[in-house]
Amino acid sequence: MKELIEVIAKALVDYPEEVVVTQTETEKTIRLELHVAPSDMGKVIGKQGRIAKAIRAVVKAASSKEDKKVIVDIVQ
Repeated sequence: MKELIEVIAKALVDYPEEVVVTQTETEKTIRLELHVAPSDMGKVIGKQGRIAKAIRAVVKAASSKEDKKVIVDIVQ
């Protein structure tokens, strides 16, 4: 999952070297935090959050084989 988000985010932003994804895993959940440059936040979120929703949908589809809930957070 971590690599999937990195690939998607790096394709969207102007500063791909500043894209960092951290993964925290518990028994029932996997939390992925996406960190990008402040100037790239709008590109990752999109108008009305459409790109963020699309990223979450792709990750949810990719994680359907696992029995864990995947949470994607976009943080500064």
